[in-house]
Parts: sequence; C-alpha cells; structure tokens
Amino acid sequence: MNSTTNNKARQIEITTDDLPLHCPTPSMQLWNTHPRVFLPIENTGEALCPYCGTRYLLKGGAIAGHH
Repeated sequence: MNSTTNNKARQIEITTDDLPLHCPTPSMQLWNTHPRVFLPIENTGEALCPYCGTRYLLKGGAIAGHH
C-alpha cells in the first residue's frame, strides 16, 4: 500500500524576511510532525532539516557579515 503525505523531502526557497529559519515552517500543513529546530542558513545560504530532510535555500545566498 502506497501512502503519501505532505512531508516528503522537498526544497524550499526562503528570503531574509523568513529569518530566523526554523523547520517545520508555519506554512507546512503538518506543522507538528517533528520538534521545531532552528536552522543556521545565514552563513552558507542553505540548510538541511535533520528531521525531515527538507532543504532550504536562501534567496540571494549567504548574508555578508555572518560568521
């Protein structure tokens, strides 16, 4: 039996307006599927959620001055 959910691994582009980044995001339908975890995306421009595997990309890339 093949069941599908809205929690498939995916890639989401975010902007600086979405910072600080945490997963799950408020827009995810199943918001309580794993504990909220804050993801450091400012330095590299991308982050991977260790719980659900969602990959986040920061539009415009890393933020200058963040180390």
